[in-house]
Amino acid sequence: MTDALDRIAAALERLRPGPARAPDFDTAGAFVWHADPDRMDPVDRVSRIDVDLLVGIDRSRDTLLANTERFAQGLPANNALLWGARGMGKSSLVKAMHGKLHASYAGLKIIEIQREDLPSIGRLLHLLRDAPHRFILFCDDLSFSHDDSHYKSLKAVLDGGIEGRPENVVLYATSNRRHLMPRDMIENERATAITPGEAVEEKVSLSDRFGLWLGFHPCDQDQYLEMIRGYCDAHGVVIDDATLRAEAIEWQATRGSRSGRVAWQYFTDLAGRRGILLR
Repeated sequence: MTDALDRIAAALERLRPGPARAPDFDTAGAFVWHADPDRMDPVDRVSRIDVDLLVGIDRSRDTLLANTERFAQGLPANNALLWGARGMGKSSLVKAMHGKLHASYAGLKIIEIQREDLPSIGRLLHLLRDAPHRFILFCDDLSFSHDDSHYKSLKAVLDGGIEGRPENVVLYATSNRRHLMPRDMIENERATAITPGEAVEEKVSLSDRFGLWLGFHPCDQDQYLEMIRGYCDAHGVVIDDATLRAEAIEWQATRGSRSGRVAWQYFTDLAGRRGILLR
């Protein structure tokens, strides 16, 4: 019986995937992390726009640029939480910032990790710790529900645990919520917990672990039109100001909102009507 169990255990051991190996980081500037099984896939072409086309977020842009450039130079830098209005360029800024700096700092890499894969982030850090590169871990649209314990994995990364966060890794996350959790969840903790203050602090303290909080707020109409004009100039789409203004305002009215995302969607429609390819 013991021999049979030993053979079964040995067979299962052979079938189990081995630990992930670090890829050749020199093959690309961007990667996507996947768990189960652990692997990093290189991204040949990152979907991003030029940082100069991001309008109305000058302070956040300059702050994140300075923080990222210090990090690329091997100096201390903070983790950053980009929070606020939908479609106002939070994730676009992270990708555009990396694109801008990667031209000067080839060792600066960006790795995207999905919220669902946060429990595996410790294994990812193990692969990155001794690599001779600088890594931005990018988690887009980060938020947590009332029964979600993934935030505990993220806390361990931000605090670093007993080993400490690798000095060559920084985490940038985007979220529509400043505290990463819905308001009704926080209020429910206050109403039902035995020690409301401690229960709430346990959850909202997650965002406190980001050294930089960068807020993104809805744009006004002038900024909205300026975004579209910038896209037109960058891609060679010719349109007079009066026509652009009339069409863009009608477009935002049909959407019921005004943001950088809506501006890009109108421009995509305009470029398609004009027969312009976007590359």
